[in-house]
Amino acid sequence: MLPVKQFVDFIEQNTLFTPKSKILAAVSGGMDSVLMAHLLKAAGFNFSIAHCNFQLRDDEALRDQEFCNSLANQLRVPFHTINFDTRNYAADNKISIQMAARELRYQWFDQICQQSDYQVIALAHHQNDTIETILLNLTRGTGIAGLHGILPKNGQWVRPLMFLNRDEIATIISDNKLDYVEDSSNSSAKYARNKIRLEVIPKLKELNPSLEKTFESNLKHFRDMETLLENQVAGLRKTLTKHNGDGLYLLLDEVKQLNPIRLLLFKLLQEYGFNETAVDDLVSVLDKHSGRIFESTGFLLVLDRDRLILKKRTNGELQAMLIAEKDHELNYGNYKLNVLHDDSALIIKDNPLAVSIDSALLIFPLTLRAWREGDYFYPLGMRGRKKLSDFFIAQKIGLHQKNEVPLLVNGNGDVIWVGGYRPDERYKVNNNTKKVTIFELYKLR
Repeated sequence: MLPVKQFVDFIEQNTLFTPKSKILAAVSGGMDSVLMAHLLKAAGFNFSIAHCNFQLRDDEALRDQEFCNSLANQLRVPFHTINFDTRNYAADNKISIQMAARELRYQWFDQICQQSDYQVIALAHHQNDTIETILLNLTRGTGIAGLHGILPKNGQWVRPLMFLNRDEIATIISDNKLDYVEDSSNSSAKYARNKIRLEVIPKLKELNPSLEKTFESNLKHFRDMETLLENQVAGLRKTLTKHNGDGLYLLLDEVKQLNPIRLLLFKLLQEYGFNETAVDDLVSVLDKHSGRIFESTGFLLVLDRDRLILKKRTNGELQAMLIAEKDHELNYGNYKLNVLHDDSALIIKDNPLAVSIDSALLIFPLTLRAWREGDYFYPLGMRGRKKLSDFFIAQKIGLHQKNEVPLLVNGNGDVIWVGGYRPDERYKVNNNTKKVTIFELYKLR
């Protein structure tokens, strides 16, 4: 028997959709999405099946596509499918295959919904997917929002199988003799999520056989804590934030009373584009450096003697410029940048407006942009990393000047060169360098 009652109860308890909703069900052909399709049918919902062929597994991908078509015919529901050139999309956009597949899939789902008036898109995530997501977030670093895992509902995206774990799904599939297809890439541990599923979670279940139930309980606590935090921040935003003609300000005496100050101040400033590094820097100088300015993409935060003044940027940060491997010249602010590729390990000395970089370390496209709060690099000839804000102070670069300093940034986010001042130690030319790329700045005025 299919767990239709539990399925419907979960949908109603989480207000995922109604019996009148028009649903687009994302079906890969695996046991999770196949069970979701059968449950939607058994419960009498109005749905269609959508399947993506990313053309990454040759005959196996075609097999999955044909299976999903047969499933739609069996259930007598409409079928949508598409073939993606995922590898070329990833190469053109310089993103991973996994990210390319995700972007293509979500764009297509949105397109179908607009064309055919689907209200919700049903995805077949279950409890184990949430556990994997939380563990993945923890290994990468996360705030409290990363601990709530995958939500049953996020806008038009709904996950009606979140009341089941993987073992329960496998049992239901077996008991009801439901056909499905297996994606061979799921057994590969080369992907981070698969590694957690195949290697980490089994070890955790040795310590706690009821891992899914424990996480389900923890998730409720995490989500309650997140709600509590958001409610407190909303209240603080009303009481602490004052308005004046130029923008907003917060009284320093009231800010210093926040506890925990870093968390609450970050949540208050997050919507203005300030990251945790900027907030950490701010907290460390609250009692020391009146006049300090912190910047996000759209706002300035000025540390005055008795208040924090928040206002929109008026002078405007120069538009960031992308540098492709084939580019040889571009203009940025008051500078022209020339790019030259050389087959010799040439080292440029005594010219702060030029630098030679080991070409093998470059990840294109590069970016030429202004500095941002939280930026750091490893100055050539110095030990360890240094924040750009501290480097500018040491170089006696004024507040009005630092926004004009061009930063050359690698495709992985590393600051390669503080234009006109210092390159990064990690990108210097050495005895192993085979080819260099030379960047030279010319002042236009």
